[in-house]
Amino acid sequence: MIDSFIIAQAAQGSDKLVNTLISGVSLGAIYAILALGFVLIFKATQVVNFAHGAIAAFGAYMVVYFATVLNFPGRFLEFLPYTAQWILSALLAVAVTALLGIVIERLAIRPMIGKALFAVAIITLGLDLIIRTITNDLLGNQSRGLADPWGAQVRNPFGEIRVADTQIVTLAVTVVLVVLLAWFFRTKTGTAMRATAFDQEAAMAQGINVGTIFALAWAIGAALAAVGGIFSSVFPRGAAGVTPFTAFIAFRAFPAVVIGGLDSIVGAIVGGLLVGLVEVFVASYAGGVSWLGTGFAGVVPWLLMMAVLLVKPYGIFGTEEVRRV
Repeated sequence: MIDSFIIAQAAQGSDKLVNTLISGVSLGAIYAILALGFVLIFKATQVVNFAHGAIAAFGAYMVVYFATVLNFPGRFLEFLPYTAQWILSALLAVAVTALLGIVIERLAIRPMIGKALFAVAIITLGLDLIIRTITNDLLGNQSRGLADPWGAQVRNPFGEIRVADTQIVTLAVTVVLVVLLAWFFRTKTGTAMRATAFDQEAAMAQGINVGTIFALAWAIGAALAAVGGIFSSVFPRGAAGVTPFTAFIAFRAFPAVVIGGLDSIVGAIVGGLLVGLVEVFVASYAGGVSWLGTGFAGVVPWLLMMAVLLVKPYGIFGTEEVRRV
């Protein structure tokens, strides 16, 4: 559901287009981060991770736990500004979530190597239920704020154009993550991951430890899920904080994965931005059309996904499979 800030932001007369564009790009950035994690795991391991949303919610809750419950590591670094303390708590939460990804890969995914991919997908569905149940029990079925230092602060740089501080941070973090991933895939380990994604048997023949690559892919994918979960739980997207419904953010980002292509990193970014823009623009400009219903904006990404698949069955940037029959 599009948050009320986005709708109000987009109703500012002559600045409506710019406000809507800003909201769409910031929402698309969250979808892109989630899509990147999903695609990275699928590209390296061929596993469709249906637990991605649950991992994202877990990562967001870890920020609540470290930043507000334990005040760690802030209690030992009181000399630092609160923003720096919170960022350290968030980084620790992302690291813990990455560790969760490694545990999942080692205990639940690696024993299934060579088994039917459908069976592995079902296992991830079970993991989704387990992780969501644990997170919801920790939440107590209530919303928990992340106590982020930006809160609901909004800037008005030009006239009626409104930009939330969290939107600026979301876009900045997205750019940094994309640059880091681009750099990573040029390193020796990143090249090994690309080789493994292309042909696992050939990668093993070249001495690449495929098991290590699988674990690394799950760690990075889980970390990206955590970042997406964090930004989907702060203003304006999730002003209430982490809730039992936070895990469903990955379900909303799934059309971005399919539109861009299940195995395309570039496609994840483009698909995420495209879905975010379409969702917000429809909410802003079609909100007054009563017969479309209040939830129509949430349906449009799926309609767009269907339209793309009719023309490009493997997504815009996805790799086409040629099978001989």
